[in-house]
Amino acid sequence: MSPRLHARHAIAALVAAALLGALVFLYFRTAGDDFKVEAQALETLRELKELDSRWDIDALRLANDFALTAPTAGGYADRSARSERLMDQLGRAAPASLASEMGPLRAGLVEKSHAWQALQAAHGKSREALRAAEGSLEALESAAHAARLRARTQAPAPAELPVLLERVRTGLHRHDIESAAESRAAIEAPIASLVPAAGSIDPALGDAAARAQEGARAFLTQRASEAVAWRSFSFLTVGSRLERASRDLSGAVARSLEERGPWRAYLIAYAGALLVGFTFLAMRVVSAQAQLREANEDLERRVTERTRDLSKALVQLKESEAQLVQTEKMSSLGRMVAGVAHEINTPLAYVKNSVATARDRLPELRAALEEAEKLLAILQSPHPEAADLQEAFDSLANRLGRIQDRHVFQDLDALTHDGLHGIEQISDLVRNLRNFSRLDRSKVSSFNVNEGVRAALLIAKSSLRKVDVETHMGDVPSITCSPSQVNQVLLNLVTNAVQAMDKPRGKLTLSTRAAAGGVVIEVRDNGRGISPEVLPKIFDPFFTTKEVGTGTGLGLSIAYKIVEQHGGRIDVSSEPGVGSAFVVTLPTEPPLELHEERVEAGALA
Repeated sequence: MSPRLHARHAIAALVAAALLGALVFLYFRTAGDDFKVEAQALETLRELKELDSRWDIDALRLANDFALTAPTAGGYADRSARSERLMDQLGRAAPASLASEMGPLRAGLVEKSHAWQALQAAHGKSREALRAAEGSLEALESAAHAARLRARTQAPAPAELPVLLERVRTGLHRHDIESAAESRAAIEAPIASLVPAAGSIDPALGDAAARAQEGARAFLTQRASEAVAWRSFSFLTVGSRLERASRDLSGAVARSLEERGPWRAYLIAYAGALLVGFTFLAMRVVSAQAQLREANEDLERRVTERTRDLSKALVQLKESEAQLVQTEKMSSLGRMVAGVAHEINTPLAYVKNSVATARDRLPELRAALEEAEKLLAILQSPHPEAADLQEAFDSLANRLGRIQDRHVFQDLDALTHDGLHGIEQISDLVRNLRNFSRLDRSKVSSFNVNEGVRAALLIAKSSLRKVDVETHMGDVPSITCSPSQVNQVLLNLVTNAVQAMDKPRGKLTLSTRAAAGGVVIEVRDNGRGISPEVLPKIFDPFFTTKEVGTGTGLGLSIAYKIVEQHGGRIDVSSEPGVGSAFVVTLPTEPPLELHEERVEAGALA
């Protein structure tokens, strides 16, 4: 990028940042996020005011509720818990303008909650006192009725006591908390007249009347205490504080709206200017896109032409790669044939020596055969001469004696046995060489990897002269694969391991074992090892650590590709100076592609 273009981009970025900064500034000046908080606070204050009003109504209803069948404060909700939740909610969402009001509000609600509890306790005592007064009045009424029955007089009973009892009972139930003092003054006279009225009926009713009088006055006393608790609850000023807080918060919101009015106008004007600018830029972008479309079409045409050229180059590259792979295979085959030829020379030499020695023994056997033929001819004549017969017999006996003395037959037996053993070794080498080098390399069949390991070691025997080979063949299942390709992988791994030996006497360990769903082949050596920085590259095509001219870098790459095509994997672990271990894992059943090759091979067969 040129310096001028870089400067233009920097200026454009600064301008865009400045425009964005101005927009963000105006947005925050006109943002209404704090209004949400204030609106939520106003709503919470409204709920608190409603709660306070309902609480006052509940207090009045509670104080005047004497349903004797209902429990104390039954049917009246306890507003304390809700007031605490609303205050907690207001504390979390309260704006700064309410900070000074939060303490008095919370203290007032707590005080009102305590007053409500005191009123409930006092009303409960009033209900108990009323129940006791009712009981004593009923006891007096029952005693008076019994006294009249005992008198058995024909004169009518005085009606003053029943009237007084009804007046007292009605006065007790109509004892309104708001006019407790007036109600007490009105009911004092009927209560005081209870004892005289009862004495007019029967002097023995004095105690019952006194108890009724005492119960009624105890209720009035407790009712007076409840009135004090009710007034303490009613006179609390939480409602006025809530009203003042709502009014102050509403005023703050109104002032904030007035302050943000001009900034909203600025924001609208600025947004309009940005809209005009963006419209202009959009038109420029549309024009640039049209030009870009034309450039893209031209570029696509060029890309198509270049792709065609690259496809041709790719085909040529694949052909070159195939040729290089074939070269590597032929190179491996050449090294393998050279090693096999060396291995064939040894048994072939003693087969040749055995045949030559046997050939040297043939004249003696031929001479003995001739002597035997002469003796046979003399014996077959009609009149054999005794002297000729004796001479022929002596000559054959001498010849056979020399053959026995020289152990000709024992030598021939040993020579033929050695010759047959050498021929069998040559036959095994040729058979393994044919398995490794057969042309149907894509043929898929059942294969035991233990046989492949043994064959690879036999083929590579010439390069294992100075290496101690140790094998651990496990009981492995047969796998479906291309045997020739798996053999090539094993031979490549063995060859690489031998070439990595840097000790006077190397050690090569090959082991096989069964695994879940397949087999594992491990080739371990105690060679020079592989450095950590080189280890990730060993399977790359054409990568080699050998000297120039001694390797193509395709051996491990081909092995990796073959194992991958069979659905397996190769894992490598190495420590410089200690050695390396290549672990090949092959599945029992290859991928579907390899199965299809097997079916095609069977159809062609």
